Amino acid sequence: MQNLPPVIPLFDAFQYLDEGNPNINQHLAAITINQVNDAALVYEHAVDWLSEQRFNENNYKTYRSELTTFLHWCFDVEGISVAEINRRMMNRYVDYCLDPPAELIAYRNVAQFVTIKEWGERAPNPLWRPFLGKKDNGQVLPYRLSDKALKTKMAILSSFYGYLINEEYTERNPAMMWMKHSRFASQPMKSRSLDDDENIKAFSELQWSYIMSAAENMAAEQPDLHERTLFLVSLMYSCYLRISEVAARPGFSPVMGQFRRDSHSGVWGFFIPVSKGGKRRTVAVSNQLLSALKRYREYLGLAALPAPNENTPLFMRHKAAGRGRDVGLRNANLGIRQLRDEINHLIQTAADSALDDGFEQDAQEMRQMTPHSIRHTGITHDINLNGRPLSHVQADAGHDSIDTTSQYLHTTKTERHETAAGKLINRLGDLR
Repeated sequence: MQNLPPVIPLFDAFQYLDEGNPNINQHLAAITINQVNDAALVYEHAVDWLSEQRFNENNYKTYRSELTTFLHWCFDVEGISVAEINRRMMNRYVDYCLDPPAELIAYRNVAQFVTIKEWGERAPNPLWRPFLGKKDNGQVLPYRLSDKALKTKMAILSSFYGYLINEEYTERNPAMMWMKHSRFASQPMKSRSLDDDENIKAFSELQWSYIMSAAENMAAEQPDLHERTLFLVSLMYSCYLRISEVAARPGFSPVMGQFRRDSHSGVWGFFIPVSKGGKRRTVAVSNQLLSALKRYREYLGLAALPAPNENTPLFMRHKAAGRGRDVGLRNANLGIRQLRDEINHLIQTAADSALDDGFEQDAQEMRQMTPHSIRHTGITHDINLNGRPLSHVQADAGHDSIDTTSQYLHTTKTERHETAAGKLINRLGDLR
């Protein structure tokens, strides 16, 4: 039986991050089922955020260690969701870090994961601990967390919460609030917030045209691979979907029957049974999305539109699953990781096309986008280009407050400049 450390490290070195690890998967599954029902979703967000640090190895190592410690405290010690943390609870986390359990302190640096030679697989290092103490001439010194280290912890968590706010997982940043009321309050701390318009990462109209053109070309050239890609991106953009809302996960497998026709009005909607915060909603379906659905179903050999309560998987595998509970099944739904990889491939392909056409800056910006940028783009375009009422967009997006929806109004500096360029200082001056 494999020995495990008392705290399971959650994030392997970057080159192994997307491979998944059975020990981590089993650990998170148990937490999700028994303690914190959105633990797996938080982990997916954390992986996405860490992926943005892949070009700076030192940042990646520091960030993953802090996230592991924080998520261990949330899930294993407190048994609460990251979204439930407030400033008062963050005080408890700080106290925990200032005086951690003795069994969680190591006195030499070791790798978080090791390769098991006989299996050829990565596994948590049983010698690893989340806290590092010091010795002097072989004598253990009292554990101490410096002010600098504590401030770094809070800065990392504030940045992570800023990412979660941008992803609409939560609306508050308890790490930033803790800093504002701490002895570090007079020291500026860089953080991110949805209030900063530069953090609403949406494709411009030109960039989005490259995304859709790339998806259409890929579907035409390799339909077996990319008819699914074309429909996926059309659905996510049109209905402002989070990737977690179209991916299979424990207890939820998306099906065609989520497209529903209202028997009274005759209009179609896409029903989302479980979303952020456990809420459900039905999103209005456009005529073009209905056409995209018909095309995708025709490719799959299905009737043009879904029958009521149809259980056909929304996104089928290209080939049968090779392992897991879906082994041998071609029609098993895809998880977040597979769908994210498919969208990222599309974004990179579209960025290559933009670069070939001379749009170098647009290509660079596109490469920084994530699958969640598609949701932001759909909302932004509907408000600023299609002129949909904010209340309609709010309902379809599932925003708790119309204030959140309003933040998508004219989200770029370019748009603000264009509307300001012709302003007059003295409107009657030329009449004198």
